[in-house]
Amino acid sequence: MEWRDEGIILGTRRHGETSAILEVMTRAHGRHLGMVKGGRSRRQQPLLQPGNRVELIWRARLDEHLGLFQAESLESNAARLIDSAIAVYGLQTLAAHLRLLPERDPHAALYETLSVMLAHLDDPHLAGELMVRFELMVLEELGFGLDLSECAATGSRQDLVYVSPKSGRAVSRAAGAPWRDRMLALPGFLAVTAGRGAALNDVEDAFRLTAFFFTRHVYEPRGMQQPDARAGFLAALRKHHAAPASHHGESAA
Repeated sequence: MEWRDEGIILGTRRHGETSAILEVMTRAHGRHLGMVKGGRSRRQQPLLQPGNRVELIWRARLDEHLGLFQAESLESNAARLIDSAIAVYGLQTLAAHLRLLPERDPHAALYETLSVMLAHLDDPHLAGELMVRFELMVLEELGFGLDLSECAATGSRQDLVYVSPKSGRAVSRAAGAPWRDRMLALPGFLAVTAGRGAALNDVEDAFRLTAFFFTRHVYEPRGMQQPDARAGFLAALRKHHAAPASHHGESAA
């Protein structure tokens, strides 16, 4: 068995004295693992870092085997991202979300979105919004997508400010008013008609929204906890926004 594909490295772990198990998200073969012989060598280690985009050849005698990877660099992102705590926690959170999906199950849209995120994950003004949108995509791929396009009660696309915790559908301000204490907040930047950027408080509302449905539909049924990296990502965002403007150019690590 053999295939060629491009992939984004999610992580590695040691295997024996000199080799490594490489975990990648690929364009056509989903999240995939394979062994890299000599993966712990001085030459290979800089290549096999989370966030790097690589050209892959995978070989195995049978399709169900772990197999061997050969990897060549396409885009080096790790050295840039490692200087940002937001990006480091963000990469770990993305990997944790992708591990919720079946291994080797292709998700081309998630791969393309992941590629876009790598270009902006160290931008604190974009990273939070991008992460929320990625989480919504993962929920969709898992079969628990939210419908934020129109009011569940009236069909209106205007003034959508709530999400029903029961249906996962948007609700307008007027229709949701009698039950507003039971509703989840829908940040404006997630509404279809929105055209503005996302402030930190909106991002935090959005993370509470996605966390609610991840917990109900994914974490609790599987006996899992929310990944620690997700809390670290949010803490890094808060730290950046709380810091004086003169410090925003410094490393967040």
